[in-house]
Amino acid sequence: MSAQINKPVCVIVGVGPGNGAAFARKFVSNGYQVALLARSTGFTQGLAEELGDTRSYACDVTDAAVVEQTFKAIQSELGDIDVLIYNPGAGVWANVEDITLDDFEQSWRINAFGALLVSKQVIPAMKDKKKGNIVFIGATASRRGGIQTAAFAPAKAAQRSLAESMARHLGPKGIHVSHVIIDGVVDTPTTREMMLGKPDNYFIKPDDIADEVMHLTEQKTSTWSSEIEVRPFGEVW
Repeated sequence: MSAQINKPVCVIVGVGPGNGAAFARKFVSNGYQVALLARSTGFTQGLAEELGDTRSYACDVTDAAVVEQTFKAIQSELGDIDVLIYNPGAGVWANVEDITLDDFEQSWRINAFGALLVSKQVIPAMKDKKKGNIVFIGATASRRGGIQTAAFAPAKAAQRSLAESMARHLGPKGIHVSHVIIDGVVDTPTTREMMLGKPDNYFIKPDDIADEVMHLTEQKTSTWSSEIEVRPFGEVW
């Protein structure tokens, strides 16, 4: 696919069959060229072929050299990036006694360190144009640590704080930074299989999350949201 010069560019980091694919479908349907980033292209290549106006890139967000190389390729092939969605959410579920130091560090590198790496790739061009959107997909764990989230919660809390710091610094420069707290279980075949018998209202629909993310990128500058929560009405909170 050749770059469509007149189309805006959206980069989605962390694309799988749930939220990432829903974001891709939403932004393509709204006239964007979309770059799909994941550690491997096994899923994203097929999605790119299905959607059109889309390219698939293999990218390890914990590797600074790979991130820089990937974003240079995106800029060369698609153009300047208008929207960045950071969606990786890998976690290891264990308590503080069972968690390993490697597990803790890897969770931080994926959720916080990687978020900083990719953000640094898009900020300069967005500043030059005095506009752009950076959206972090977060989790309830960023607000409180559960027994089994000894690695995941600190990493998501770091991501949330990074997003807030960036929003304060970059907002006056025209860049809208927002953080979406997903409070609930995302509806995927895997989660349905794990939670047999749960009613539909227990799950968050990826397409509905994508609608909210699109809305964030379209907000007027006088009413920017720096953080929103999304949850199904059946969720206990």
